[in-house]
Amino acid sequence: MATQSPFSLLEGAFQKLVSTVQPPAWAVQEVQRRIVLLLNHVLMQEKEAMARLARQKGRMVLFQWRDFSFKLQLTPAGLLDLAAAGTPSDLTLAVIETSPAALVQAALAGDKPPVRIEGDVQLAAEVNWLVDHVRWDLEEDLARLIGDAPAHGLTQAVSRVLEVLRGWLKKAAPGAAS
Repeated sequence: MATQSPFSLLEGAFQKLVSTVQPPAWAVQEVQRRIVLLLNHVLMQEKEAMARLARQKGRMVLFQWRDFSFKLQLTPAGLLDLAAAGTPSDLTLAVIETSPAALVQAALAGDKPPVRIEGDVQLAAEVNWLVDHVRWDLEEDLARLIGDAPAHGLTQAVSRVLEVLRGWLKKAAPGAAS
């Protein structure tokens, strides 16, 4: 007997919410700024990543998923900045999967989402290298706030929860044995 994922129940509600409620432009821009700050924080912990991005300075990368888009400019410092609205993209990365539930399931399984790539091949290779090699050391950042032992305990607990979720998703996935 096939088990329906609880994510699919939320899918319809998400679709309806997104189609009827559009956030104001200022809110979207603030969220994008916060994402850029987080990405730059992660990049600054990886010198090789910054060096690779510095070689691509001035290039524009457009990320798209459904109706959402996010254009970044690579800076001479090897970091990211929001690009001006009218600037052309050197590389477009469009996530093909439209279902948020499927994206969450893939992320929990450790899979990359399917992406359509258009534009500069070398820039695409650099972005792919970043995706494959740069990781956020959340435990280290938490340790600065709450101390080493609590940060370690918290990240271990989150890791265990994610392992349980991954196992549950493998069992609930279509075609999985019951």
